[in-house]
Amino acid sequence: MQDTIPLLSYYQNELREAGCDEAGRGCLAGPVFAAAVVFPLDYYNPILNDSKKLSEKKRLALRAVIEEEALDFAVASVSAEEIDRINIHQASYLAMHRALDLLKVPADYIIVDGNKFVPYQTVPYTCIVKGDGKYLSIAAASILAKTYRDEYMHNLATEHPEYDWLRNKGYPTIKHRNAILQLGLTPHHRKTFRVTDPQLRLF
Repeated sequence: MQDTIPLLSYYQNELREAGCDEAGRGCLAGPVFAAAVVFPLDYYNPILNDSKKLSEKKRLALRAVIEEEALDFAVASVSAEEIDRINIHQASYLAMHRALDLLKVPADYIIVDGNKFVPYQTVPYTCIVKGDGKYLSIAAASILAKTYRDEYMHNLATEHPEYDWLRNKGYPTIKHRNAILQLGLTPHHRKTFRVTDPQLRLF
């Protein structure tokens, strides 16, 4: 029943609010993407939800709706090379900051999925655990970040089909890890991420 409850339009209603979320934090390859979305204060969409709860087809359909109905939105990324240099946590925050930088309708308040965030300029913010399943703007940001990142990995997959990025999007599946162990890393891999042998078992 929980999934049928519509998400909330805003966290606070005094300042123009942007929702932020990222995609690709746990991947072995490719950038981490983040998005920022600003909706009208009274925005309502009963279908919009956490990207992880939606099929690829529904995510793409909702992306078009979000981009049409948002006051503003932006998507940004941080490369694998940058991730190796500053670590994935800082890279996730940096991707969100870059997305916020791109907004033409600036946010006066930020709500972020998760429990940590690096302050963006002097803009007040609130971290919301599982916020992508509670607030429309964060859910929308999760959909944009996910779909843009998936498209990016689909394009990379044509260069390196042996890593199965078309299906795994860079996540550490058995096939992906086996390919790394057999063929090594590409320039798109995060070299500071540990790759374990799928055949190993703990007893």
